[in-house]
Amino acid sequence: MTPLFGTVFSILSTVFGQLGPNYDPLFYDVMVYIFGTIMFTVFLLGIISYWLRVHGWSYKDNRERWVDELDRHFEREGIGLIPDNGKYW
Repeated sequence: MTPLFGTVFSILSTVFGQLGPNYDPLFYDVMVYIFGTIMFTVFLLGIISYWLRVHGWSYKDNRERWVDELDRHFEREGIGLIPDNGKYW
């Protein structure tokens, strides 16, 4: 357990040691670049996943087959339509 605490304190002293007179600009530059790269990657993955969700891998994949079947059933049975007889307005 002691080596674990020693490792943690060593890492913390390295990170927090950059705040004083031992400031190393390259340390923060590399941290910012790594963080920015990770955030940009997450952004790109979000854009790609949204595009795949909307458009799908191929022509008919953008909507699942069961959703189309459910829509046809609702249209055929008239489920979900707003009644237009003036009773509810």
